[in-house]
Amino acid sequence: MRIKNSFFYTLREDSSDDASRSGSLLTRAGMIKKAGSGLYVFMPMGLRVLRKVEGIIKEEMDRSGAQELVMPSMLPIDVYEQCGRVEAFGDGMFKFKDRNLRDYCLGPTHEEMFALAAKEMVRSYKDLPFNLYQQADKFRDEPRPRYGLIRTREFIMKDAYTFDTPETQPESYKKMYDAYCRIFDRMKIDYKIVRADVGAMGGDLSEEYQALTDIGEDTIVLCDGCDYAENLEVATTKMVGDNDKPKKLEKVKTPNCKTIEDVCNFLNVPVEKSVKALLMNVDDEFVCFFVRGDREFNVSKACKLLGVSEINFANDELIATSNACPGFTGPVGLNCKVVIDEEVKLMHNFVVGANEEDYHFINCNIDDIKYDVSGDISNVIEGDICPDCGGKLYFKKGIEIGNLFKLGTKYSEALGLTYLDKDNKANPVVMGSYGIGPARVISSVVEQNNDEHGIIFPVSIAPYTVCIVVANVKDEDALNYAYSLEKELEEAGIDVLVDDRDERAGVKFNDMDLLGIPFRVTVGRAFKDGEVEFKLRRDSDSTNISTDKIVKTIEKAIEKEL
Repeated sequence: MRIKNSFFYTLREDSSDDASRSGSLLTRAGMIKKAGSGLYVFMPMGLRVLRKVEGIIKEEMDRSGAQELVMPSMLPIDVYEQCGRVEAFGDGMFKFKDRNLRDYCLGPTHEEMFALAAKEMVRSYKDLPFNLYQQADKFRDEPRPRYGLIRTREFIMKDAYTFDTPETQPESYKKMYDAYCRIFDRMKIDYKIVRADVGAMGGDLSEEYQALTDIGEDTIVLCDGCDYAENLEVATTKMVGDNDKPKKLEKVKTPNCKTIEDVCNFLNVPVEKSVKALLMNVDDEFVCFFVRGDREFNVSKACKLLGVSEINFANDELIATSNACPGFTGPVGLNCKVVIDEEVKLMHNFVVGANEEDYHFINCNIDDIKYDVSGDISNVIEGDICPDCGGKLYFKKGIEIGNLFKLGTKYSEALGLTYLDKDNKANPVVMGSYGIGPARVISSVVEQNNDEHGIIFPVSIAPYTVCIVVANVKDEDALNYAYSLEKELEEAGIDVLVDDRDERAGVKFNDMDLLGIPFRVTVGRAFKDGEVEFKLRRDSDSTNISTDKIVKTIEKAIEKEL
C-alpha cells in the first residue's frame, strides 16, 4: 500500500484518558479510535493487525479439527435463564425488549447457543467428539471500562466448544491446550498458563493464558523453585503453624482502635499475630468470616466453600441480629454463623475482637472458638510457601488473553443435550469452552513490545512486514525504484507499506517506528551508489545493502524472525 492519497494519520500526543501504554500507542498510531466508554473503532491500520491475529487463530483452530460458524449477537434471554446465568451475569448483561415486548439480550458468551446447535446432530456416542468455534462480537456492561482494548463493553471473542463423552474429553481438551500454545507462540507473547476460578462459566476446571505485563488486571502467583502458576483468586500456600505454647485468653481495653493495624500498634504485636473479622451477607444470612490480620479475604474461595454465587457486605440491620460489634468483632462467643480460614486453626495466642466496644482478646487459640465451617478463604501473599515444592511464592501482573474451561455437563443437562452410549443409555454430553480475545492479544503484544519511539510488532501480526521510506519523493528515480521494489516484494508474498508522502524524512521515520513495522528500507542518499538502508525496528542502527541483494536480505530476515 502507498500512503499518499490513502487514509493514514498518526497523533503526536498521548491520549489523556488512557492509563495503558498499549491504548495510548494504538491510538497515536491511528489504529484505534475511542467511540465511547469501552467502545472502539478499528481504523484501517489497526484492522490489518486484528485480521492477522484472527487469521493465526483460525489457522490453528482449523488445524486442530474445529469447524467454524457464526452465532447471532442478539439472543432470546430465556436461553440464559435455563442455565441460571441471567442471575450470574447480573448487571453485566445488556437486556432489552423487542417491539412485541419479548425479552432479548446481547450475547455475553455463547455456551447455551452452541449446546442447542449441537442438539441438531447428537444422538449417539458415535456422533462425538466434535468442536465448533466462531470469532464474533460479545457484549458485557463493564462497570469500569479501562486500559484501551483490555477492558471494553463490546469485543470480539474467539469462542470454541467441544462436545464429548467422558472418554474422549481429555484428548479434546489437550488439543485446545496445544492449539492455544501454538497461537500465542506464533505471536511471540510472553505468557504463563495458570489455574483460575471457573466463575460464572461453571464447570470443573479453568486454565488461563496470562500475558505478563505491568498493566495486567490479574495477579499471577508464581514460584521461584518450580513451575507453579495460579491466579491469585485460586492460589494456595503450604500453611505452617507456630510452635508457641497456648496461653490463657485475656480481655484487654483497646480504646479507639477499630482497624487491625490500630489494634496491633496499640498492643505492640505483629499484624500476623491477629485475626480480623469480615461481616458479610450470605443469602440474607449474617455470616462472619475470620482470616489472619495481614491477609485479604478471598470472596471466590468463600463462595465455593459455602456453595453460593455471591457474598456481600452485611448492613446494620443484618449485623444487629447478632452480638457482633463492628470494629471489635471476634469469634469468641459470637452468636452467628462463623467461618474461619484454615490457617487460623494453626495459630496460637492471637489477637481478636471481644464483641464489645473498645475491647479485644489477646492469647486467643482455636480451642476458644466455636466455628461452623473452616476452609481456605484468604489470598496468599508474596513470600508464602509453594504448596508443590516448598519454594517461595511471588507475584506478577497479567492480562488474560485466553482461557480453557472444562464445563462438564452443566449446560448439556440444563438444555437436554444427551447421547446414547454403547448400552443404549442416555447421558449428558460433556462440554468444554475455550476463549481468546483478539483485541486483548493486540494490547498484550504492544504492552510487551514497545520503546520510546512506539510499537514493536512481531512479523506475524504487524500491519505490514516492510515499510519503504522514500527520503525525497521529488527524486523520480528513487520514487520509481521504491514502487518497483514494492511490486517485487509483494510478488514474493511480503506485504509492503510505501511512505511516498511529501514529508521530511524524520517525520516518516518517526511514523514508521510508531507503527511498529518490523523492517524498514530507506531509499535515500546511498541510492545513487546502488544501495538502500535496511533497518530492523528493534535495532538502533541501519545497514547499507545493495539494491540487487535487498529482497534476499529481507526474506532471510523474515525467515529468522518467524
